[in-house]
Amino acid sequence: MLPCSPLMRATGSAALVVAVSIGLLLLPSAAAAAPAHGSSPAKVIDSPLLTQKIGTHQAIKVDINGDGDFKSVQAAVDSVPAGNSKWVIIHVRKGVYREKVHIPKDKPYIFMRGNGRGRSIISWAQSSADNVESATFRVEAPNFIAFGISFKNDAPTGVAYTSQNQSVAAFVAADKAAFYHCAFYSTHNTLFDYKGRHYYDNCYIQGSIDFIFGRGRSVFHSCEIFVIDDKRVSIHGSITAQNRESADENSGFVFVKGKVYGIGDVYLGRAKGPYSRTVFAKTYLSKTIVPHGWTNWSYDGSTENLYHAEYHCHGPGAESSDRAAWSRQLTDEEAKPFMSIDYINGQEWLPAWL
Repeated sequence: MLPCSPLMRATGSAALVVAVSIGLLLLPSAAAAAPAHGSSPAKVIDSPLLTQKIGTHQAIKVDINGDGDFKSVQAAVDSVPAGNSKWVIIHVRKGVYREKVHIPKDKPYIFMRGNGRGRSIISWAQSSADNVESATFRVEAPNFIAFGISFKNDAPTGVAYTSQNQSVAAFVAADKAAFYHCAFYSTHNTLFDYKGRHYYDNCYIQGSIDFIFGRGRSVFHSCEIFVIDDKRVSIHGSITAQNRESADENSGFVFVKGKVYGIGDVYLGRAKGPYSRTVFAKTYLSKTIVPHGWTNWSYDGSTENLYHAEYHCHGPGAESSDRAAWSRQLTDEEAKPFMSIDYINGQEWLPAWL
């Protein structure tokens, strides 16, 4: 089983201290210039432990009302030097920030701390034929952390099977990215978990069709998955559409604990690639999960290499007697590689385990 981190045991401000202190052994040895604008972290968050563990004496405060270094989240990101090699805190104070935000490849070691996912919100409204283009939030730099922020794409639901469908809330293409107590809102294609090793802890993810998709190697721990009924189509939607293309590709989505609930009927996942890999373990599944469980409705190839699996799930949606023929109910031994944080090499980069 996944070890119980201090973050999972803590609450309130204590949880924040643990969450933001997880950069301790991730810090590179090389020093870097401080952000162009910033204030003492002690003035942003009253936490000497945070300052000590993160190892930075600079933070950037974003306040939509002007009581900070910037009014815009993107402006704060832009102030971080290219090639940054030391953790930088960007404190996004409460408010709805109507903007698209991009963290480019050359700006690693950013910790984006909100005031809570119901209070600090980054929101945009765009549909596009290009998933990346539509995304409200994009992160492509490695070693990224977000805590207590909502990412929303509130574009109107488009016409089914057209380019109007692509309305991504977050595009995660960075290796070693972690999201704690965040939320992701859209209808279709909510979270584009494109590539890299990712960890989502106590997050909320909402959508209707393929709303967690990509080829990331990711663990979703104690997350809430909320299904919205899509009235545009007669087929059932899918929570996941994992796109693993070959047996040599080390990717796949693993959901441990948490719960799936919502409105209407939905599949746990569909085959996006010939080796699609998704595992739900020890998760509560409500009756919103259809009896068949998994689908290959848009995939014409063999189901022989699909890895659509469940392990000790519970709830009315976990009944397995009518599951898709290729799906699996895992034994303890089969589930073991997915139940440890080692699945994403977390011992190496998630400091709660260092």
